[in-house]
Amino acid sequence: MDRQLVASTNIASIGYDEPSETLEVEFSDGTVYQYYNVGAALFEQLMQATSKGQFLNAYIRNAYPYSRVG
Repeated sequence: MDRQLVASTNIASIGYDEPSETLEVEFSDGTVYQYYNVGAALFEQLMQATSKGQFLNAYIRNAYPYSRVG
């Protein structure tokens, strides 16, 4: 999955696959997580958020199933 570099203190890059509704987040320490069943609208909100880390923590991290993939 292609990821875009983002301006964040704890997130390095973010990718999204719309057909599978999979959000992929690479953190600054190199770990990569995939979050499942994330709608496209929520992904767009994340990408527009002033603080991507705060948005991820508030609306995605404990609300969607995920797995560590890297």
